[in-house]
Amino acid sequence: MIDILFFLAGLVILYFGAYWLVKGASRLAITLNVQPVIVGLTVVAFGTSLPEFVVSFIGAMRELPDIALGNIVGSNIVNIGLIIGLSAIIFPLSVHMKLLKFEVPFMILAAFLLFIVSIKGTVSRRDSILFAVIFIGYIGYAIRAAKKETPAVAGEYREFLRGRDSIKKDIVLIIAGLAVLIAGAEILLISAVSIARAMGISELIIGMTIVAVGTSLPELATSAVAAFKREADISIGNIVGSNIFNILFILGVTGIIRPVSVHPEAWRLHMPVMVFFSLLLFIFMKTGNVISRAEGAVMVLLYISYIMII
Repeated sequence: MIDILFFLAGLVILYFGAYWLVKGASRLAITLNVQPVIVGLTVVAFGTSLPEFVVSFIGAMRELPDIALGNIVGSNIVNIGLIIGLSAIIFPLSVHMKLLKFEVPFMILAAFLLFIVSIKGTVSRRDSILFAVIFIGYIGYAIRAAKKETPAVAGEYREFLRGRDSIKKDIVLIIAGLAVLIAGAEILLISAVSIARAMGISELIIGMTIVAVGTSLPELATSAVAAFKREADISIGNIVGSNIFNILFILGVTGIIRPVSVHPEAWRLHMPVMVFFSLLLFIFMKTGNVISRAEGAVMVLLYISYIMII
């Protein structure tokens, strides 16, 4: 019970750390006259992926590769199956953003790439350097493409990120957010390992489920709020951007410092499921450029079925 309470406390701390960092960084970027679309596709997507990054990075450094990798793969599954599914149920997601026509196939490519390099049982330094180089190229393309987005999409992001603050306050928020994130990750990791061992469940499954759901709370909050505001491009763009960050950036940085071993079950089951959900999102988006409530319900039901199976 103490471990569970600490785990819940870690989740809350992680969420607020990410929220403060995203808020501070977004407002600072807007104050410095960075285009809102670029802020949304880079700062917000990166910020909402920071819990995954901190947990996976510290996990890998503490020689907990199953939690480190399980958190990344599990979060990508949660992001599509649960978060986009719930967002579509709240309000059908009509997609207008030109960049998503590139980003979604790119997300699928990143998922396939992780699956392929994991065949040998590890994500090596060479693999991680490849991920990092591809990620840098992706960011460069995203920034150039964001400048060409339609006024309607730019308006969505401007409305979502509205509000400015003093630069000093923004910097304080960023520093506080980072410090709180690290503290929350430490608490969450220690308690998650204790829970897994007490329940006789593998650390991989813990990483794929409760840790993945917990570190995806910022994406859930961002996408749900965007769905309620009927800003579908932000709801989907946040998830797709975060999934790309999760694989290319997190494994790129983590694996360069310490190669990440891949559990055979992660390669046989969980990575194919991640690829499946990525392809499913692409298929649903192609049917009239909208993800309907029925399609959202299918995603959620498939995610629940997956969790029950594992």
